[in-house]
Amino acid sequence: MAQEVIKIGHIGPVSGPQAHFGKDDENGVRMAIEDLNAKGMEIGGKKVKFQLVAEDDSADPKQGTAASQKLCDDKVAGAVAFVNSGVAIPSSKIFNDCGIPMITGAATNPALTKPGYKTTYRVIANDNALGAALANYAAKTLGLKQVAVIDDRTAYGQGLADVFKKEVEKLGVKVVATEFTNDKATDFMAILTSIKAKKPQGIFYGGMYGQAGPMLRQMAQLGLTDVKYFGGDGICVVELAKVAAGAKPLENVVCAEGGSSLAKMPGGAEWKKRYDAKYPGQFQVYSPYFYDATMLMADAMKRANSADPKVYLPFLQKTDYQGVTAKIAFEPNGEMKNPSYTLSRYVGGNKQPLE
Repeated sequence: MAQEVIKIGHIGPVSGPQAHFGKDDENGVRMAIEDLNAKGMEIGGKKVKFQLVAEDDSADPKQGTAASQKLCDDKVAGAVAFVNSGVAIPSSKIFNDCGIPMITGAATNPALTKPGYKTTYRVIANDNALGAALANYAAKTLGLKQVAVIDDRTAYGQGLADVFKKEVEKLGVKVVATEFTNDKATDFMAILTSIKAKKPQGIFYGGMYGQAGPMLRQMAQLGLTDVKYFGGDGICVVELAKVAAGAKPLENVVCAEGGSSLAKMPGGAEWKKRYDAKYPGQFQVYSPYFYDATMLMADAMKRANSADPKVYLPFLQKTDYQGVTAKIAFEPNGEMKNPSYTLSRYVGGNKQPLE
């Protein structure tokens, strides 16, 4: 029997300050492809071999859209891609225009699914869920009355900060300061000094761990050691403890990420054991979602009896797939039905889910 090669694309930041995330996600896709090939799948009466086509976006929208066009030209059957919403949003139009399904397991800005492209899917909770969960925790569980909000001006950071701000104000919490920085900054002293004067009980940061770490160290220098610190999945990583380098405010961090903790995922613990054996010390956050996204894409091809995007796309829309992370089904706009989320804190430098 002739073997048909089915190309699956991955795009992520495998270089630059977010390379931890990009490599982890790519490992998730690669692991799924190895598992699919080990099964020896047949689609439309032909033996198939899946092949990974990997591109680097360096967390840069220009590089990401160029990589997306490259995957279109390369005639991949689908793309499982993107850490950053700022890269995913413009790229989703390119995939839509060339008719190739794109699934993200990490880009969380709600604007991604707003255009209603039939080719765009997400297998994780979006920022509306995460921002609201953190606002709820700040207002109801901790009873905070005043908070400050900082964002890094990216589509992700600003989007998440806006959701938090809107939700926390609805719950009667006063936002005493709104500041912004950028996703390359390392010095936050001026912003934090200005915020300190306004006496917030909590600071929300919309951005990534590379900025949150130095910010926590500088909060310690300014004596902001009792102020709670909130953030989304961009800071909710083991790496944060390393970058914060033992700064006392790390103990005050409460962060939110889409999905259940690994221990609560249907196949999490077993999958993580296999991942660690293949890629020791590389696990971050999203690889199980990228694994599931790849597997459910192959599942849609199998059900459609075709790897042609035009043929299997309607089957992708009707997904009902039991993954490692969750039972996955999609809303008409490509968002996941009933997504879960987890709040975590840091105890002794280790990230732990809150009950």
